[in-house]
Amino acid sequence: MGGTAEFLFGESGERLADRLRDVNRRFERALDLGCRDGALTQHLRALGIGHVIAADAAEAFCPGIVTDAEALPFARGSFDLIVSNLALHWTNDLPGALLQLRQMLKPDGLLVAAMWGGATLDELRMAWLEAESDIESGASPRVSPFADPRDLAGLLQRAGFALPVVDSDRLEVTYPDMLKLMQDLRAMGETNATVQRRKNFTRRATMLRAAEIYQQRHAGADGRIPASFEMITLTAWAPHESQQKPLRPGSAETRLADTLGTREHKAGDKATP
Repeated sequence: MGGTAEFLFGESGERLADRLRDVNRRFERALDLGCRDGALTQHLRALGIGHVIAADAAEAFCPGIVTDAEALPFARGSFDLIVSNLALHWTNDLPGALLQLRQMLKPDGLLVAAMWGGATLDELRMAWLEAESDIESGASPRVSPFADPRDLAGLLQRAGFALPVVDSDRLEVTYPDMLKLMQDLRAMGETNATVQRRKNFTRRATMLRAAEIYQQRHAGADGRIPASFEMITLTAWAPHESQQKPLRPGSAETRLADTLGTREHKAGDKATP
């Protein structure tokens, strides 16, 4: 799969739209947070959502409201649907942003969001780490950190969401070399923005060594290198009394041992052969 600067955002947006098509629910008012060029907004309108507000932190991208995910200018209960396409990983305070999104949803409102996960750009991260260790006797963060999928369900629950679901998918895009990959990342607005990154210019020798390591470790038979992207999708609802709830402990009417056709043993007892 060849790399293009907007391919991943288009692919992710299509996947989010597909998920919404499977939801048996009509939404009246939606927020597209991190709208970029408005492609996902068009998907939402095609699904019959009458009022869609587009918002993005980057004025150059945004055809709608310019705002940051950590300081959203919307009242409680403003939306019954919030979608976010590959934008939340830029948030410094993700728990705080999720809490705001939860408060902006009406009861039984839906959040569907895609963001990059921790395995994203592993090949690039390791190539830079080894190159800097070889050439400069030390290393600094060259790839921004990304969230671990295992932590995100807990963050959704802490923010007050109900029925959270977190899943991930690994995409692989191939490039002729590392420099073309980095060029595409810059065009996507996905370059390293960590505070701890080095502020001085990168040594030419270090960059060439990183490109060499990347090529040696990962190039395929055709000479192209892969770049991995872990796409995490979050789905969660604002609580509502109509939603399914877990049963009270001890309320089961059928014993598990009967269902499995086995004998039930008290804790500490040894099973009889």
